Amino acid sequence: MKLSKKETISYGLGAVGKDMVYMLSASYVLYYYQDILGVSAFAMGVILMAARIFDAFNDPVMGVIVAKTRTKWGRFRPWLLMGTCLNAVVLYLMFAAPPTLSGNGLIAYAAVFYILWGVTYTMMDIPFWSMIPAFTEGGKERENLTTIARSCAGVGSALITVVTMICVPLLGRIGHSHMTEREIERYGFQWFALVIAVLFVVLLVLTCVNIKEKSTVDMEAPSIGQMFRALIGNDQAMTVVITIVLINCSLYITSNLLIYFFKYDIGGANWNASYVLFNTFGGGVQILSMMLFYPLLRKMLSALQVFYVSFVMAVCGYAVLLIQMYMGVRNVYLLLIPGFFVFMAFGMLTVLTTVFLANTVDYGELKNHRRDESVIFSMQTFVVKLASGVAAMIASICLSISHISQDTSTAEAAETAVAGASSVAVLRMTMTVLPIVGLLLAVFIFGRKYVLTDEKLVQITEELQRRKGDIQ
Repeated sequence: MKLSKKETISYGLGAVGKDMVYMLSASYVLYYYQDILGVSAFAMGVILMAARIFDAFNDPVMGVIVAKTRTKWGRFRPWLLMGTCLNAVVLYLMFAAPPTLSGNGLIAYAAVFYILWGVTYTMMDIPFWSMIPAFTEGGKERENLTTIARSCAGVGSALITVVTMICVPLLGRIGHSHMTEREIERYGFQWFALVIAVLFVVLLVLTCVNIKEKSTVDMEAPSIGQMFRALIGNDQAMTVVITIVLINCSLYITSNLLIYFFKYDIGGANWNASYVLFNTFGGGVQILSMMLFYPLLRKMLSALQVFYVSFVMAVCGYAVLLIQMYMGVRNVYLLLIPGFFVFMAFGMLTVLTTVFLANTVDYGELKNHRRDESVIFSMQTFVVKLASGVAAMIASICLSISHISQDTSTAEAAETAVAGASSVAVLRMTMTVLPIVGLLLAVFIFGRKYVLTDEKLVQITEELQRRKGDIQ
């Protein structure tokens, strides 16, 4: 039975909700605890990085648990529903730290709830992606659904990028008057996290209700050892995984530090309006790049050509942004010019890396006489988490070195608190030069090692079909 439009839409909506939650945590948990609550940047960096290391062990364990599950509701949906509800509760509590906490108590609270958030997110994320073979027929249908879901996940991320700092000040002022900017943001994040948590549960419940597991497909739950063996035995998968880590690390460094750039470098009473405008524009471009620009370019160029065009756009965008920073550009409309190229490039790269990772499955089957589909795709969640952890650690080191937001409560106070041009320089270089280095390293590795052109993929498909015909 073919996949229905209702099932496709329901799964896509689940991906939107899932990545809204992920992006809220990835982009704002450092800002919430470090800038609003005053936890040291270094302590937060250690917490965020340690949680990602813990995920290296947690993800495979969760895969094993899901693989052994047998219920009348199926193997995946019970964990998807339970993980979603628990993750929603933890998300709210993570952005609702008690005002009475301070010092080591606040650090411990941040550590406990961030690690719990990672555990409960994995509880939902592993079955979400692993269940695809249980309700699709494989081949083109499965590939199309995966691409649609990844694009919808990108839309969820972009929506959080757009709306967070619009909603946070508005929600923070409800029922609270005569508060400082920091107090407004504190309450705003608490209410915004609640709204996103509820929306997340609603969207994933729709996924669980409208998608039925049509088969008892076996799910291979790879161990860490299997993951590394699959990578070592598949040089193309290794190349794509490294590329994904470098690309996402570059993106997350910028997303973690962007709010600090607008608040403490550009500054002024209207910094939040400028930040919201920039993010709204960027989020819109990112969505359009996945849904419109990528399909249009793909009609004229090969996937590899679009990939390299995206890299050139991203590097040029960062370079122009750095030049504007040192020219003293404060007009947000001029900053939108490099922002357009950076956001458009990352939107297309999100889709392309998923496609390239899928291509390595057939290559691995041809080379190793086994199909490591579940192993390879199970690594995607981990490598994205790893990239966000590394990026958060780099961002926290930048903030520790620059002392750019120590003991400030308003944007006006922050302008006088910045410790000279050197502090701003550290911020500017970290959020532009490091991503450029990461992207150049990614394209260098990818260009030297990736060989799966469209022509090569056709040859691989023909050879696999011939091999199966010989066996039969």
